[in-house]
Amino acid sequence: MNFEEEIKLLIKSKYPVVFVETIDEEHTVRQISSAANSLGIVFYRWSVTQGLQFEMNENSFYHTSSPAMMLKTALDIVDSGARAVFILKDFHKFLNDAVLLRFFKDIIAKIKDTAVTIVIIGGEYGVPEEIKPYVSRITGGYPDDREIIYEINKIAQEFKNSKVKFQMDLSPVELTRLVKTLKGLSILQIRSVINRCVISDARLSGHDMPEIEKFKKEIFDKEGCLEYYGSEIPSNIAGFENLKKWIAQRKNSVFSGTAALPPRVPEAMPTAEDSTLPPPKGVLLLGVQGCGKSLAAKVIAGELGIALYRLDLNRLYSKYIGETEENLRKALKTVEMLSPVCLWIDEIEKIFASSSGEIDGGVSQRVLGTFLTWMQERKDRNFLAATSNNINGLPAEFLRKGRFDEIFFADLPEVPEREEILRIHLAKRNLNPAEFDLKLLTGNSGGFSGAEIEQAIISALYSSSSANERISTRHVLEQINLTRPLSIIKSEDINFLRNWAKERAILPV
Repeated sequence: MNFEEEIKLLIKSKYPVVFVETIDEEHTVRQISSAANSLGIVFYRWSVTQGLQFEMNENSFYHTSSPAMMLKTALDIVDSGARAVFILKDFHKFLNDAVLLRFFKDIIAKIKDTAVTIVIIGGEYGVPEEIKPYVSRITGGYPDDREIIYEINKIAQEFKNSKVKFQMDLSPVELTRLVKTLKGLSILQIRSVINRCVISDARLSGHDMPEIEKFKKEIFDKEGCLEYYGSEIPSNIAGFENLKKWIAQRKNSVFSGTAALPPRVPEAMPTAEDSTLPPPKGVLLLGVQGCGKSLAAKVIAGELGIALYRLDLNRLYSKYIGETEENLRKALKTVEMLSPVCLWIDEIEKIFASSSGEIDGGVSQRVLGTFLTWMQERKDRNFLAATSNNINGLPAEFLRKGRFDEIFFADLPEVPEREEILRIHLAKRNLNPAEFDLKLLTGNSGGFSGAEIEQAIISALYSSSSANERISTRHVLEQINLTRPLSIIKSEDINFLRNWAKERAILPV
């Protein structure tokens, strides 16, 4: 359900007050007014600077810049029996005044179960406790796929009308990726980043994707608990054949369909909404540290063709009462609005560790309860990719079927995987794997994780550089022999984890 459908449902359900948290005020006002028009209901707009205005009329009712006078005028309109929606910008900031709050409560009592709805819009939710039972809280301001495509068309037409030599060069696959990447940005942010890309070379093409992804990452890194990440292709991870096959079988039920270009981007793209297959919920990746679980999450996003967001644990928890739960609620709400995306939770045991809640005042238990409910009840097409290194730290609720579709175990790489890991990391650093004795290096790296093999190559680069020598098999082998892998340093822990997975027949990656 998109925002316009949601606000229409609330109006028809006769909610007296709706609070819309939004990053794009004007776009949200347009959506609410469109919803009201489609229901045959008049609407009024108010701000402290403009006063109360009828629909899109620029003239204001007399002296209604004052919140009290605005409420008095609104009450007169209500008393006339009109079906109306009142859109009040930042009105909640005035409710710390006792007289105004009393007046507002009187109006709420009068409009309950009537065809009048008050919609307060603001950047951050906040209403007095005594009116919270009457307030429905939703989030708006994020355009859906259709609105994003419409905006792309609109920007393209504006450039053409300006007589700039403009070219839109997007393949169907690139268009799909562009729309999904722009999802989660406001109309203003979408216009800003597309304008930036077009102005540089007078074209919008697949070559602009890194710039758009960088822009989006900067936005999300500043705004909350979600971080935007780039995905990886399956060939960038060695092994994990069972996981790759499992994902490939399910990717069409997450998102399918492409759009045709040119001359115009189509107004809508087909999706998997009508698919008879239920969308996969997600996977839990257990295993030894450094064996590619985090990289696998990036590969999952790439294989499914959806954006990857990581839940940042450091930003989630707060010292203030109730703020941790609020941060999680906002993050999950954002994920729902971005659907379909891949939500990556790295080392999930550290955020939802088994705890009685006595140490932290019950915060961990409330956060766990909120997240488990979301996992169970969500109807979106988002995919959850969670990783864990410590099975003892995970609550039992995560391990039952239904929370995740499947649990995979990532063990230390065997000989073929270690050889492929060496090949991948040498090639990543512009080194020719054919110039190295991979069989020798593979044979000497038994018990190494992928991360330890990668670090041996990095250390060999430093070693050869300091000696003014070209890196060779000898340098890498020296670093391998100098390394004591985790499988030796923490052999008891790793053996316990491997035996646990084997006894419970956890599916290997």
